[in-house]
Amino acid sequence: MPIIESIVHLTPAMFTERERVLVESTKARLVASTFRFDSGVCGLRLRSARGDAASHKTGELVLLPFQGQQVWSVVFNDRDLTMRSMFDQPYPTRVFLDTFGGFMQHCGITGVGSPGPKDTHPLHGELPNAPYGEAYVVVGEDEGGAYIGLGGRYRHTVAFSHAYVAEPLAKLYAGSTLFNVSMSISNLKRSDQVLMYLAHVNFRPVDNGRLVYAAKPTSEHVRVRSSIPSHITPGPGYVEFIQELGRHPEAHHVLTPGMAFDPEAVFFIDYLADAAGWAHSMQLHPDGNVDYIGHRPDQLPKGTRWISRTADQDAIAIVEAGTCEPEGFLTELEKGNVKYLAPGSTFRADFRIGALSGAEAERIAATIDAIVAG
Repeated sequence: MPIIESIVHLTPAMFTERERVLVESTKARLVASTFRFDSGVCGLRLRSARGDAASHKTGELVLLPFQGQQVWSVVFNDRDLTMRSMFDQPYPTRVFLDTFGGFMQHCGITGVGSPGPKDTHPLHGELPNAPYGEAYVVVGEDEGGAYIGLGGRYRHTVAFSHAYVAEPLAKLYAGSTLFNVSMSISNLKRSDQVLMYLAHVNFRPVDNGRLVYAAKPTSEHVRVRSSIPSHITPGPGYVEFIQELGRHPEAHHVLTPGMAFDPEAVFFIDYLADAAGWAHSMQLHPDGNVDYIGHRPDQLPKGTRWISRTADQDAIAIVEAGTCEPEGFLTELEKGNVKYLAPGSTFRADFRIGALSGAEAERIAATIDAIVAG
């Protein structure tokens, strides 16, 4: 049975230029500390350690408690998993592309992806940089072990249109190189509330990295987006590259240097779940490191992969799991991907994210093989 040992409610006044320890669990070697980036954005650092020395870090998450509850950066075993971007810190803005450099952004709820000509929502909706009115650090224990985490509450209300509350929770576990993230969305209206949700999780790709994931690698089940969003400008040869990926999507399974993921390539993937309901995705590095993300297709039936490898940014969303695909409200509505929450009901999404050891990666790879073969 889950046990919550303590909850510390956060206020912006707790965050100063000098980093300070806020909570420490000496038994489990878990620490939360507060600081401010030079930009003024509040940052919360969660750390887990192994052994007797606090310097022997297993993992570190930096999160933005009051700005979207983004996971800004992730480090496990001294390896940074976060995309390379044009931003060395987050900036206090609601505009998605004006501070796009973090590891994980929650997207939605009234729109996801690039808005079409007749859409009114911003790029990826209002959630990525939403101003959270409530944020807290929690220390506890559940089936995954002892953890320290960040949670919060954002209420979004627009007269005659929307009223919902978003409640994310990110947990860093003692001694683990995986962390859990959940998001709950509750409808506060007495009528249906539109629901579009997607998790934008941005790993750092590596040359000759290999992608292994629970889907049949055919053009029927791994579809390449051929449309070009208004915020990107492709160069020579881009259209031909995308057309070739459309015919042979398996060609992107190894990230060969020089492949033209500039400015981006987007895939729509039909994921398959294991017996416990989880779908698995990995990037296997040539040096043996492994990046991992797991999601539940019964919660998030649409899988999107985004790859961008340019001179200015290097990123791979191995899977952006969502209730819909990222093509804007009206396009997703036409495709039948827009869902609705009944009055008083709650939607929930769960993720497992991080790095794997060789043995664990081999076990999950075998599970993926069995799912795809089955």
